[in-house]
Amino acid sequence: MRVLDANDECYGWFLLEEDGSLFLHASCNFSAFGYTFMIQLNAREVDEYKQQGRAYLHQLAQYIQDSVPIHEASQSIYKGRDVSSAYMEKVIAAVNAWRMER
Repeated sequence: MRVLDANDECYGWFLLEEDGSLFLHASCNFSAFGYTFMIQLNAREVDEYKQQGRAYLHQLAQYIQDSVPIHEASQSIYKGRDVSSAYMEKVIAAVNAWRMER
């Protein structure tokens, strides 16, 4: 897994790649409460990213945050798509390597 791009601003995110698959690791924050949420981009999302670039990733990270997919009562379309637990060690290693290169 490797970091392809990142945004450290509001609605922070990392775009990661592994074996040809793209992942968006979004940092979601609500005042004193924060969490991360990571999805594997589906074909439609990959197409949108190819057409719109970073602007799409920023928008996608914002949609994830605003829909609060971790909330039990959430109707978020991203609910059930969190793959963070399966990739967290790889994400941490990739982000650390990316930061060291900067």
